[in-house]
Amino acid sequence: MQYTTLGRTGVQVSRLCFGTMSFGGDADESTSAHMFHRCREAGVNFFDTANVYSQGKSEEILGRLIKTSRDELVLTSKVYGQMGKDRNRKGLSRRNILLSVEESLMRLDTDRLDVYFCHMFDPDVPVEDTLRAMDDLVRQGKVLYPGVSNWSAWQVARALGMAEMLRVASIYVLQPMYNLVKRVAEIEILPLALDAKLGVISYSPLGGGLLTGKYTTTQRYQQGRLATNKNYSVRYGDETYYRIAEDFAKYAKKVGIDAATLAVAWVKAHPAITSPIIGARHLEQLEASLAAADYEMSPQQWQEIADLTPPVPIATDRTEEAKGLSLFQK
Repeated sequence: MQYTTLGRTGVQVSRLCFGTMSFGGDADESTSAHMFHRCREAGVNFFDTANVYSQGKSEEILGRLIKTSRDELVLTSKVYGQMGKDRNRKGLSRRNILLSVEESLMRLDTDRLDVYFCHMFDPDVPVEDTLRAMDDLVRQGKVLYPGVSNWSAWQVARALGMAEMLRVASIYVLQPMYNLVKRVAEIEILPLALDAKLGVISYSPLGGGLLTGKYTTTQRYQQGRLATNKNYSVRYGDETYYRIAEDFAKYAKKVGIDAATLAVAWVKAHPAITSPIIGARHLEQLEASLAAADYEMSPQQWQEIADLTPPVPIATDRTEEAKGLSLFQK
């Protein structure tokens, strides 16, 4: 397993982070335990969860699993999504943040979260209110590093500037969606992260299973997240994505690497990515993603794979200025 520093925190984390969204849902407690222990055996010290994953069950299961190794692990959770029926149990209000962190700490049976993510941007709450609430948690020692997930670059930049102006705890880690068919993060989010020295743990490196080599323009499956989860079927429903997946599967076969391994390794190779978040429903799925831990992808191979997709726009639209400039030279 390779390790790296999480942004400017000074904390050393494994180059793969294991996401526990399946715990308590697609994976029962026994399967969850097997996957956790396999990750630890492989050297993973970085685990991501959220209060909304199976409405708290993921945190509860993970809490039982980390009991004997808590201080060896870097642990994240999130706040924003609806918890229970109370209409005020969602969003990034001070009220919900302070209530939610206590519940997450209790379920995880820990006294602090290494990273606490704002799971989505909340347009109904001033950013400064959210930052002050997170700052209080940092001062209390319940959160070490605030983070944001699914925020746009301008929202992150505004929060960074606001935190500096208010002299409160700033943003240290980002969690955007990023994979071969979802490359919008390359336009502004990842360059911002590099410039501000933010850690980035991107999610969905396999595109909900699309990039595992099983899907083509003519082949679909009635089981799996793309078929059974409405959000994923919409998110990855574009026919262009299946064409890219088919071309990618052919490329993986040509170079003799499992498609899932190659998809995770491609994300991991981006200079801004600290650790892709891998997930699985069972051990067999997990192994292919874990194999990306020590896969060294050259800039040339990264670009060969990137070329399977349409060109990613640049933020200024001055395409002529970016022509011939490699990502790894920026």
